[in-house]
Amino acid sequence: MNHWLTHHPVPRPPDPHDDWNLRARGETPTQRLDRNYSEILQEVRVAQTGVQLLLAFLLALAFTPRFGALTVFERNLYVASLILGAAATALLIAPASFHRLFFQRRLKRQLVRACGLFVQFGLALLMLSLSSSMLLILNVVLGTGPASWFTAGTVGWFCLWWYIVPLWSRARHARRELAPAAWQDPATRQAPTPATRQTQAPGQFPDSAGGPQPRLPRDVDPRVHPQLRQDVRDVRSHRPGGQE
Repeated sequence: MNHWLTHHPVPRPPDPHDDWNLRARGETPTQRLDRNYSEILQEVRVAQTGVQLLLAFLLALAFTPRFGALTVFERNLYVASLILGAAATALLIAPASFHRLFFQRRLKRQLVRACGLFVQFGLALLMLSLSSSMLLILNVVLGTGPASWFTAGTVGWFCLWWYIVPLWSRARHARRELAPAAWQDPATRQAPTPATRQTQAPGQFPDSAGGPQPRLPRDVDPRVHPQLRQDVRDVRSHRPGGQE
């Protein structure tokens, strides 16, 4: 039984994103996973710059002459900032280690999912480390009261642009699930008549009723087969407003 499971894995259910990327970008599921992993690495490069500078500052702070004058509360803040910064660094570097251990194992889909979680949690720890560092510095400069208010404002500012605005934008532009009719077999679609081809403008495709449709969106790969381009245009015509 175990031998059969090893050589005959349970088939994975179809992913609607794979279908859309095949039609809109001309990407196979493997190409899509490669692109997703490359995008994650670009995000990690942006975040690593901030976490490396912060960690270097915190490591050097312990060897300054002023460090011995810190209170117990300020020392606890320093330790918390240092631990959070180190944890954020570990998570933001984890995609490299995961990729090396998953190399040539045909586990790219699991790699992309794991690395996405690493980046999300790493950014959250980075925000906490920055906030505790701000509280430490402001507490030394301004005192506990003003430091608490400024730190709360800093946390709110990070949450606004890192989480609230992206989630609001995603919810605002959320699209309803595509109707099953939009993915019908291309062979069942009515072919355009010769008269329709004559009245059709360049770059336009006829719909099932024979009338011209708007031009294809710019993000449709021109290398994709024309019938697949028509499928993408038909799918987008079922969305609210028929727009991206």
